[in-house]
Amino acid sequence: MNGTVWIIDDDESIRWVLEKTCTEAGLNCRTFPSGHRVLDEIIKEKPNAIITDIKMPGINGLELLTAIKKNSSVNIPVIVMTAHSDLETAVNTYKLGAFDYLPKPFDIDEAILLIQRAVNLSNTSDSEKKISSLTTDIIGESHVIQNVFKAIGKLSKTTISVLISGQSGTGKELVAKAIHKHSPRANSNFIALNMAAIPKELIESELFGHEKGSFTGATTDRVGRFEQAHMGTLFLDEIGDMPLDIQTRLLRVLSDKKFYKIGGKKTIEVDVRIIAATHQNLEDLIKKGLFREDLFHRLNVIRINLPSLNERIDDIPLLCNYFLEKISKELSLPNKQFTKKALLKLQTVNWKGNVRQLENVCRWLIVMTSGDQIEVEDLPTDLFYNVDNTNITDKASSNWQESLYTSIKKHLDEGNKNIYSKYINQLEKVLIDSALKHSNGHKINAANLLGMGRNTLTRKIKELKIK
Repeated sequence: MNGTVWIIDDDESIRWVLEKTCTEAGLNCRTFPSGHRVLDEIIKEKPNAIITDIKMPGINGLELLTAIKKNSSVNIPVIVMTAHSDLETAVNTYKLGAFDYLPKPFDIDEAILLIQRAVNLSNTSDSEKKISSLTTDIIGESHVIQNVFKAIGKLSKTTISVLISGQSGTGKELVAKAIHKHSPRANSNFIALNMAAIPKELIESELFGHEKGSFTGATTDRVGRFEQAHMGTLFLDEIGDMPLDIQTRLLRVLSDKKFYKIGGKKTIEVDVRIIAATHQNLEDLIKKGLFREDLFHRLNVIRINLPSLNERIDDIPLLCNYFLEKISKELSLPNKQFTKKALLKLQTVNWKGNVRQLENVCRWLIVMTSGDQIEVEDLPTDLFYNVDNTNITDKASSNWQESLYTSIKKHLDEGNKNIYSKYINQLEKVLIDSALKHSNGHKINAANLLGMGRNTLTRKIKELKIK
């Protein structure tokens, strides 16, 4: 494909890899170790796309992005990459006009596809271009949480409906607040309502309000959540628990943007952005007749799937340190630190309660642990036991290891050879097959779960003949 790409990074190895890959893809490349020279060169020449690191000596990547967008007569797509990524950085990147955001370490195939899309955009007419334009409580550096950051960043210039799905305790309300905070409606109200926490007979009144005397117990007028959220955002948590009759009324309000209070005669017009969340499978509820399909499609314009904590165990040390500092300030208690062994032990836990459970464990440790170091022995013992008081970690470990020892001994006793390669291949096949099934066949996600590059995964799939 035709096009010129400029690569800016103070890391020579990154520049070399990206230049080699782009050249092999048929792109012309220029590389720069810093941003200063780019600003001089861009006056003379306009590349089709720019990919720049954030943290560099002199002018950083976001400053460079701002200068390019301010001074360039041509709208050049800029891809920003960084190894030091958080929610605020991701959102600011999009708000400053970046084409996309690429966390390091990145998959080279994913990077080249992104660069090619940027070049294609540059080659289209201006009328066809649509360049996509967070609270710090959302913490993480894993690939799966970076995808969430990117989604929030891309939504920062829109007021489109969003559906957030994920297990309980994964932080759905935090994500909803971040979407609101970085949206055009940020200066208006964010109103949250949990469908599962309200008696069914009161949900209609909570949503739409009521007039005095409209039913038994309605002793005063009540303003509903829709009216409170006018020009802002209404977050409907656990939307799967909403009764069918209320779903019907909600759909009508979303279509007409007006409603009546219970017992009211005056039409109330509202402009509200809806963010819904659920831990349930709404598609299954639709099949069972428990959720309206037309409402599902109205809400499911953009979907964000939040990973469980077990899918992002690499983020546990970062989350633990964040929670300890936050909770110690909140309770006015001395801060503590986990030892490396304690953090490693926490990464073996089956976190059924997700991030919320981890935060509660940190709260318990801040209060109950003596000294400023949290050791393995200080961790709550019930984290590592199931309801039958069986040590899950030890039991699982001993079972598969004992079986493996027995199998290897059998082969050795029989005089078989080359058993190392045989067992390594079998282990790799099980690992890769499991990761592919878990990620529904998505190679990039599977590679991230396994901690290997996509190219390596693709090669292994061929070598091991995995379907």
